[in-house]
Amino acid sequence: MDKLLVITGGTKGIGKAVIERFAKEGYNIATCARNEQDLDALKMQIEASFGVSILIHKADISKREEINSFIAAVKGFSDKTDVLVNNAGVFIPGAIHEEEEGALEMMINTNLYSAYHLTRGFIHDMKAARAGHIFNICSTASIIPYINGGSYCISKFALLGMSKVLREEMKEHNVRVTSVLPGATLTASWEGTDLPEERFMKPEDIAETLWSTYRLSDRTVIEEILLRPQEGDI
Repeated sequence: MDKLLVITGGTKGIGKAVIERFAKEGYNIATCARNEQDLDALKMQIEASFGVSILIHKADISKREEINSFIAAVKGFSDKTDVLVNNAGVFIPGAIHEEEEGALEMMINTNLYSAYHLTRGFIHDMKAARAGHIFNICSTASIIPYINGGSYCISKFALLGMSKVLREEMKEHNVRVTSVLPGATLTASWEGTDLPEERFMKPEDIAETLWSTYRLSDRTVIEEILLRPQEGDI
């Protein structure tokens, strides 16, 4: 039976690298992003390079109705989700006492609520099958507060908390849950930086880590993965 990876924010950075890694192993893909042209380009590349099927869906996951639309599209595409990666997120820099009105709501909606609702959309099928793996892409900001991190840190601390609770809940159902906490990774969010490329982790390294974690036997789960650049945080 064909296996399916569902991942948000699949057109760039970590998301795209994860898609390429799983597609290489023959997994079909379902992904969403806000830019339709980027999605079309991704579909052409993945299907041509790996010969798998990919569902693309234009969605802003900060909006509940668009999350629901993506869930419905995925369920129409496949009756079984093997891997869910809650990857998409947004970073708006600023201090709690100075950041713009609405920053907290935007980052909570995108970084936390999207993962919550998407997980609830697919978790019941995983429970019924007694199989599945959920990866929540948290951040080093989930464990280390920093100046100018403001509401981003709040949202990522909360996401890690959700992921920990979910891990406890899913033990008896044989569904694995892994929290991934990457440090600075060379993605679109760092565009324009003056720092050298080698100072960042590669998205492909994060993707390889997810694949290796997923491929362990059902008797083992890696609960948390903390990754940092070799020279330390930026």
